[in-house]
Amino acid sequence: MTLSAVGIVSLLLALAVSTSPAAAGRVDPTEALERSEAAIGGATSDHRLLRSDGSMMMLSDLRGRPLVVSLIYTSCSAVCPTATETLKVSVAKARKALGGEAFQVLTLGFDARNDTPQRMRAFAIDHSVNGDPLWHVASATPAVLNALLDEVGFSYAGAAGGFEHVTQTTILDRDGHVYRQVYGDDFPLPVFIEPLKELVFGTTAAAFTPQALADRLRFLCTVYDPKSGRYRTDYGLYMGMGAGALSLVLMAWVIVRLWLANRRAERARV
Repeated sequence: MTLSAVGIVSLLLALAVSTSPAAAGRVDPTEALERSEAAIGGATSDHRLLRSDGSMMMLSDLRGRPLVVSLIYTSCSAVCPTATETLKVSVAKARKALGGEAFQVLTLGFDARNDTPQRMRAFAIDHSVNGDPLWHVASATPAVLNALLDEVGFSYAGAAGGFEHVTQTTILDRDGHVYRQVYGDDFPLPVFIEPLKELVFGTTAAAFTPQALADRLRFLCTVYDPKSGRYRTDYGLYMGMGAGALSLVLMAWVIVRLWLANRRAERARV
């Protein structure tokens, strides 16, 4: 653990106003980072969640594609709303680069006492995500939250009437395993999109089906452009790979022609 890493997590500890109690004590930056990073590679269980409309759903209902898990609480007046608005922008850009249905988002309220379906629905409406079929907003019972937050390595504690917590967004793969942690509320595009890009285009790379090859090409040719601040398809890479493939074909054709000519010459001498 480096001092710089600890310093980063120290800056990401967010304190916002809440009227509900939380876990006793304070969040230690070193332990919080270690816990968060240790969760990578671990599996999440099939937890029962409560949608903002009051209906139930299982976490497994969201499997089959990558899932971005954003942890908030509705009493938060600064960090959580800001992070959600910034996440919306990054999600829109990621969908443009990777495909509109390439991944899903789950905003989960971790304040079990106050994050009721009504308050989660109001939060979704306030941030204009309530009409997005791939953006889910939910809460859960204290037991479910304790288990799920432990699985994703999320740390929080009560402090001066509020929650002190790591500003952490967790990316799960299509099978529900923790794939990457994204810290902070600004979601720099390369930090946010690269793991999604790897999951969306890279998971079938070992196969040799046309779809797998197409995914691999899109993975290689979807690049970040720092000048425009967005991801784009680099058609120059397509052309370069096409030219390389054509060169290999031409080389193989020349080799075969030379080999056939050599065979004919040998037969003529006999």
